[in-house]
Amino acid sequence: MTESGLDKAFERIWNVANGLGLPELAESTTHGTPSLKVKTSFIGRLKDADTFAIHCPLEEKPLLMESVPEIYFETDHYKGWPYILMRLGRISDAELGHRIKLAWHAKAPAKLRKAVEAKP
Repeated sequence: MTESGLDKAFERIWNVANGLGLPELAESTTHGTPSLKVKTSFIGRLKDADTFAIHCPLEEKPLLMESVPEIYFETDHYKGWPYILMRLGRISDAELGHRIKLAWHAKAPAKLRKAVEAKP
């Protein structure tokens, strides 16, 4: 995949993420591909033009992969790690935003989470 192909794929992710209004959410690069971070904590990264790896608690992974296998999956590389792979061509913007928000809440510093939770 060309770099511009990755950039185009990440543009959707960033537009959805940015629309959530989560503080300290930033674009970054991880392992040479576009990624999301909250402050310095890694949330997820574009694996290829159709696959986004995002933070997900280990106990949630089997349920997601069983209930929606057309979207969620993992490869051997991700087994045992709190990240799940998502097929971008199959996930709605609403579901993508939901997963980004959950990952942000899991990885954001407590002080930042409390500031967001305190907003009406």
